[in-house]
Amino acid sequence: MMRVMSTPSPDSAPRSRGVYLLPNAFTTGCLFAGFYAIVAAIDGNFDRAGLAVFAAMLFDGLDGRVARWTGTESAFGKEYDSLADMVAFGLAPAIVMYQWGVERIAEYGHTWGRIGWVACFVYAVTAALRLARFNTRAAEDKRYFEGLPSPSAAAVVAAYVWFSSTWRGTDALAELIIAFCVTVLAGALMVTSFPYMSLKQVDVDKRVRYYYFVVVPLFLALIAIDPPTMLLAMFSTYALSAPVQWFVRRLRRL
Repeated sequence: MMRVMSTPSPDSAPRSRGVYLLPNAFTTGCLFAGFYAIVAAIDGNFDRAGLAVFAAMLFDGLDGRVARWTGTESAFGKEYDSLADMVAFGLAPAIVMYQWGVERIAEYGHTWGRIGWVACFVYAVTAALRLARFNTRAAEDKRYFEGLPSPSAAAVVAAYVWFSSTWRGTDALAELIIAFCVTVLAGALMVTSFPYMSLKQVDVDKRVRYYYFVVVPLFLALIAIDPPTMLLAMFSTYALSAPVQWFVRRLRRL
């Protein structure tokens, strides 16, 4: 008898290697942006360092979407993404903040120097804890994150450094104190249980309201006019939104 060879269906055909590499290429871009932010901060280019952190956020937002669109999600990609996030949103913002304060810290003695690196280390630790919790705990409601997402926390720290390096104040010690408070607060919010709305659940394939076509270009125009100020205002508002809502709810119960 002749054996009839069945032709594989299009769904069962193996995907090309390029499709599998595509989301990991975006993850590599996120890792590179975080690495470049560290190098730029060491060289004293804090505006470039801040911009690099936001570039890492862009790559981080694309790799997951590309993996879902192409059906190439994998355990390897998840682990690689988490490691890249630790560099770009954990170590990079902490080192950028510390390097930004090195020149100012030296003027006020070793005590402020110790406070500076402790504050930055606290941020790095909380970022690691945030990522570990995210990887091991399945979210009950996909619309919300438990605690401030690490990219948003990194955006607050990077935007503050970028803003401060552009608009230099007259009181350097006050800038240092505010910088350390911002760093510790951003880190603390990552390990809280405050619910933050997840922007990753926005479906670009669905219909949107007409006013989005006005609001989105308006925000982009404002960011283009003054990137560090607008990005700091936007991400600070997002970071404080959850604790403010929690506080308001507690007041209503009294």
